[in-house]
Amino acid sequence: MKKIVYMDAAASWLKNQSVIESQVDFLNNSYANAGRGVCERAASVDKKIADARKCVADFIGAKASNIVFTFGATDALNRVVNILQNTPSVWKTKPVVSVSDLDHHSARLPWVALADKGKCEIVVCPLDNQLNIDINHIPQCDIFVITAMSNVLGMAQDIENIIRIAKNKNPHVITIVDAAQFVVHNKIDVEKIGCDFLCFSGHKIGADTGVGVLYIRNPDKFNPDKFGGGMVNRVIENDNLVLNQSPEKFEAGTLPLTQIVGLPKAIDGLIDWQNKPSNLISYMYDELSGLSKIKILTQRDACMLSFIVDGMHVLDFGVIVGLHDICLRVGNMCASWIHKKMNIDGSIRISVGPWNTMADAKYIVETIRKMVQ
Repeated sequence: MKKIVYMDAAASWLKNQSVIESQVDFLNNSYANAGRGVCERAASVDKKIADARKCVADFIGAKASNIVFTFGATDALNRVVNILQNTPSVWKTKPVVSVSDLDHHSARLPWVALADKGKCEIVVCPLDNQLNIDINHIPQCDIFVITAMSNVLGMAQDIENIIRIAKNKNPHVITIVDAAQFVVHNKIDVEKIGCDFLCFSGHKIGADTGVGVLYIRNPDKFNPDKFGGGMVNRVIENDNLVLNQSPEKFEAGTLPLTQIVGLPKAIDGLIDWQNKPSNLISYMYDELSGLSKIKILTQRDACMLSFIVDGMHVLDFGVIVGLHDICLRVGNMCASWIHKKMNIDGSIRISVGPWNTMADAKYIVETIRKMVQ
């Protein structure tokens, strides 16, 4: 089989063999629906889901009751908008929502859609000269959307301090953290961070596609946004509902069971990788920064390497390196605002995972050097 140099981990993490084997074993030998039966096999699936939930909770310093399984980070971020709107005790008439130019489309666009309907007001939290959230100009707001790490710039934001400042300005502010990139490179302690919601996806940490995590700090405070099987305890007179406790009350319908079963193995693999620092990004930064036609957009200690090439469209660059069996990301990364902030239409991004070697990095550097000289 042709060897592909895959340096697009930030788009989707390659799956280790233990994740694949755990899911195949589940499908072959253990599959049943969860929360729907009392037979031994169904009970076994319930335990697998409970174990996976506890694993995720331990991973981010939460309780199992705080962890809601979703279909991805995008699904989770959209659901937070709906959960808040469905909870009159916390939803203000036309709340002020703070976003930033670091945001991925999925973190900001649901609020833009609401603002277009006159249901909220958006303010843009400014960035400093290093394109980080400017902690000296945190706006007063009702809802604060925080991208913990840009998928273009790869620098961790000081989310604990940002949330502390936001709460000093409004003790009742609802804070939502998009941790899709952050969780890959940084340990998370939600109790220390103090956020109300935190979201990330499974496929970016080595699990399968179609599963995500939504952390809710005070789940009893909020109403569900979806209704169906599994979240209702019973229906009483006049169709009044008695809901299950969290997390079940937020998990209507059948969960992505196979993907959830693979999550613990993915987390194990990610933690192992996080404990083995890599110098591949800094090596490529040093090598490529010496090429006059390349403008690097990221810092040397960033978690990814983004750049543009003078006189070459990023899509053309992507096609050419693809012909050399290199897979990386080109385009606007679903992050239009940060590219507009830098006055460019798109960028080229290299991101690495545990499968990448120094030989891969040297091959990419040499290929790019030949392309631009």
